[in-house]
Amino acid sequence: MKHVANHSYVLGMDVGGTNTLFGVVDTEGNILARDSVHTKEYADINNYVSEIASSIKRMMQDFGGVSCFNGMGIGAPNGNVFTGYLDYAPNLPWGKAVPLVKLFHEALDGLLVKIDNDANAATIGEMTYGAARDMKNFIMLTLGTGVGSGIVIDGNLVYGSHGKAGELGHVIVRPNGRPCGCGRNGCLETYVSATGVARTAKECLSRGVAVDSLLSKIDSDNITSKDVYDAALQGDPIAKDIFDRTGQVLGEAIASFVNFSDPEAIILFGGLTSAGELLMKPIKESLQKNILFVYEGGVKIIFSHLKGSDAAILGAASLGWLL
Repeated sequence: MKHVANHSYVLGMDVGGTNTLFGVVDTEGNILARDSVHTKEYADINNYVSEIASSIKRMMQDFGGVSCFNGMGIGAPNGNVFTGYLDYAPNLPWGKAVPLVKLFHEALDGLLVKIDNDANAATIGEMTYGAARDMKNFIMLTLGTGVGSGIVIDGNLVYGSHGKAGELGHVIVRPNGRPCGCGRNGCLETYVSATGVARTAKECLSRGVAVDSLLSKIDSDNITSKDVYDAALQGDPIAKDIFDRTGQVLGEAIASFVNFSDPEAIILFGGLTSAGELLMKPIKESLQKNILFVYEGGVKIIFSHLKGSDAAILGAASLGWLL
C-alpha cells in the first residue's frame, strides 16, 4: 500500500555484530516497515552498504520517496557522532575506521545521516519515544552482552571531548576483579551484563556451590544468563542468589553514579531486564544501602518503556529527527 507523501518519516538502523536491523519510523514512534541483513556475511563494507541501501530505497518509495524523510539515524558500537565514523568496532567484520555516514549519505542520494554509539542511540530513543519523554536528567544503562550507558544532564546527552563519554560499563567496581575485554580488570560489565551473569554461574559451578542446583545439569561452558533466569523462575536458590549478587553490584554502582549527575531516574534497558523483579528487587535494596543520604528517595529505578523487539530501530531512528 502506498502512503501519502506529505507525512514525515525517518529511517533507523541498528548495527549489531550478528544482524543489522533497519526500518521506517513515523513521528509517533510506529515502525511502519522493517528489514534486516546478517552483518557478518559482509566482509566488504561497500557490499554491506549497497545491499542495505537497495532495500532502504525500496522502502522509501512506498512512503513517498526521499523527500518525505527527515533523515536516517544509525546506532552502532563505537559510532562516533563527531566524525561520522564507525571507530574500530569490536565484533564487526571490517576491523577499521569506517566512514559510515558518508557511505550511506552517498548511497541514499544525499539523505542526511547521523551516527552515534548504540547506547547513546538507545538513550535518545528513550527521550523521544519512551519513559524519559519528560525528563531532563537521567542515566540510561543498557544491560546486554556488555553494559553501555548514556548520561543526560539538563536535557542534553553528554558526549565529552571526543564523543566517547559515558562508558559506565567500564567503571571498575571490583579492583583486581574479573578480566574485561577492554584490557582492565573488575569492570562493571563483567558482573552485571548477560555475560557477567553467566560468569557468576560458572564460578558457582566451579566451586561446587551449585552442586544441587538445576544449573549443575548444564555444561558450564555453555551456560547462559537465560539458563540462570529459567532456573530462578523454577525456584532454584543458587540461580536466585546469582541475580541477588548481580543486583547488589549494580545497585552499588548506581549509588555512585547518582553522585555526579543527581538524576531523576536510572533507566535500565536490554535483554537482562527481562529478569524483572529477580533483578530489580536486589538493585533497589543495594541502592538503598549505598546511596548518599541527600539523594534518598529522590531517584527512580525503572525499566525502559521501549518494546524489546522495536527498541533498536527506534533508538537509531530518534537520531534522524535531530538532523
